[in-house]
Amino acid sequence: MFFPFPVIEQLDDGQVAAWEQHFAGTNHERPRAIEEGIWRRTQEPANAEQSGWTEDENGRRRIVHYRYAYGLDYTFPVPRLVLKDLYLYHSVLAPADEVKAYRTQVDAWLDQGRWRKKDDDLWAKGDLRVTITEYDEHPQDERADRATPDGFKAVDICFITDEFEVPRTVRQLPWNVLAGGMRVKEQRGEPEIAADLSGLLDHMPFMVEIGCGSSIEAGIPPLHFLHEVYRVTERRDNTLTQSHRFTMRPQDDTLIEEMLTDPTGKAEQLTAMFKMAFEAEPTEAHRILKDLHDTGHLVGPVIQHNFDLLAARAGLPECFVRRYDQKIPPVPFDKRAKAILVVGLHADRRAVQARARAAGMKVFFLDPEGLMENGDWKAYPIEGAREGDVVVRTGAIQGLGRLRELIAEREYQMAAVAG
Repeated sequence: MFFPFPVIEQLDDGQVAAWEQHFAGTNHERPRAIEEGIWRRTQEPANAEQSGWTEDENGRRRIVHYRYAYGLDYTFPVPRLVLKDLYLYHSVLAPADEVKAYRTQVDAWLDQGRWRKKDDDLWAKGDLRVTITEYDEHPQDERADRATPDGFKAVDICFITDEFEVPRTVRQLPWNVLAGGMRVKEQRGEPEIAADLSGLLDHMPFMVEIGCGSSIEAGIPPLHFLHEVYRVTERRDNTLTQSHRFTMRPQDDTLIEEMLTDPTGKAEQLTAMFKMAFEAEPTEAHRILKDLHDTGHLVGPVIQHNFDLLAARAGLPECFVRRYDQKIPPVPFDKRAKAILVVGLHADRRAVQARARAAGMKVFFLDPEGLMENGDWKAYPIEGAREGDVVVRTGAIQGLGRLRELIAEREYQMAAVAG
């Protein structure tokens, strides 16, 4: 496999301009040419349904961490969007007999993929390198004074492009996430269910927090797309199981098999989300938010959980909070804001809404509380809506379009009274 790896073979002038303005350079709140994700799965009583935990089946762990660097390539007659460098780290902790069987499979996949052995634990294929390391006690567990279950072993498999340097602070991120413990789901209260956002008119100006809902409306897949790409959940007959059970046993994990036997084909899947995000365009919802920002009804930066930059490309300032280096990243609340409108976000993982309530802001949700998943409608209730909050069960485009009409109607009425 050779790098740079083409993601889009030919960019037009508009796409090049969009890259240079919004993705390239360092004058942003984060390195926007980097795509990163982390999953850590453990078997605990609290997640027994997903992890398969029982008193006799416990202790397994799986960690996946990826970090990709994208850029423009001009070595061909036309500019291309390329994956410049790849880092994909995979760690499993499992019973020793499972790890032994898994290693036998890995060796067979290395042969099938025609990897060249360069050292005891290092193989090469074109510009890609893979290291495979077994541990009786993982160094990160030893460092954290975390006990290894009796009879268990760990194995780390790391793919990285030749000469790509990943700082230790970055390599440490998934272990910091693991040390933070399993996220405890919030307990939903009894929010008001409203037909529209008319109640927001009495709490202006407001701020907005955006989740994946508006991105889905722009044609970008929801998070479960990545769950499938990285085999985070078990699959049967090419569909996700109803309970979305975690992939915990090494023998059930096909990610490494796919990377070793066909890395070029798998790379197309690994880069698909970034490609779709780059090709997407801001929707009417983003344009409405820009209008509301220009007229002063919306203040402060958009609190953003998505890396698609759709709000920024619509001309809005962003504060990106989907971070791994800060569990609770700072949020610059605008002192003028009386409310926060949460669009298409189901869990307050960064405590934005909790902090907004503490600051005296009223919380409004705009969310259909469900989505299409693999062709079926799946109920997806907002996790932490509270008494005093307001939930409007519509999509971003419809709900914000109606809000703009409500604002126009009130302003017309106020002008008529004043006149």
